[in-house]
Amino acid sequence: MDRAEWAVLKRCMPESMNSAIPDFTDTDHAGVAHRIIGSTMPVLEVRLASGQSVISQGGEMSWMTPSISMATSAGAGGGGALGGVFKRVVGGSTIFMTEFSASTGEGTVAFAAKMPGHIKPISVDSRHEWMVSRHGFLAATPNVTLNPSFQQSLGAGIFSGNGFVMQRIAGSGTAWIELTGEMVAYDLAAGESLLVHPGHVGLFEASVTLAITRVKGIKNIFFGADSLFLAQLTGPGKVYLQTLTLPALAHALTPYLPQAK
Repeated sequence: MDRAEWAVLKRCMPESMNSAIPDFTDTDHAGVAHRIIGSTMPVLEVRLASGQSVISQGGEMSWMTPSISMATSAGAGGGGALGGVFKRVVGGSTIFMTEFSASTGEGTVAFAAKMPGHIKPISVDSRHEWMVSRHGFLAATPNVTLNPSFQQSLGAGIFSGNGFVMQRIAGSGTAWIELTGEMVAYDLAAGESLLVHPGHVGLFEASVTLAITRVKGIKNIFFGADSLFLAQLTGPGKVYLQTLTLPALAHALTPYLPQAK
């Protein structure tokens, strides 16, 4: 859909819907025009000029215009060397990354959130690297890299037995992060700590240190395995927590799912 077609469509929309869809901008200097539509289930739309591209993990794309081409490989996003591919496999991440390019003119590609929550843009450079939860990375400009950086097993009942995995976002450019539920931000001073259930850890600056601590006391065992472990985040740096966790959602839905006989 080119700009003229979009202008016609926009004029035909009801006023309430029209005003809810923002224009494409690049106020955060991502290098590509983009917009985030919606609140409860947001979607990121990126408008690419000819020659521009963005990357995502395999299966993240929601829709795109015909002028966008896709190329899937293990090399995009910092996984080019054998070591990078191996780290993704060990960390439980997808091996392949997909690059979306506007090769025949301007085009648009969209990435929708998988869960109710927020999409947050972050700037990435040598002084501002980030750690993101396993499923938090949505998309990025092509010079951003993504690799598993922290993994620890917390027991078979937590995160479906896959352990607690954080991925490091480095390189240079802009990345867009999906945070589930409401987003709660903290700016930790040097030496200041926060104890967090691992599922609520969404995103934090790489200057923040992470350690998994075990809650002491025999009484805690009776509250379930997930209450025995907490993530200790220590500043300095920004921390973004998410109020909705996938294990909690799965637990809430279980009584309403068909049970095997």
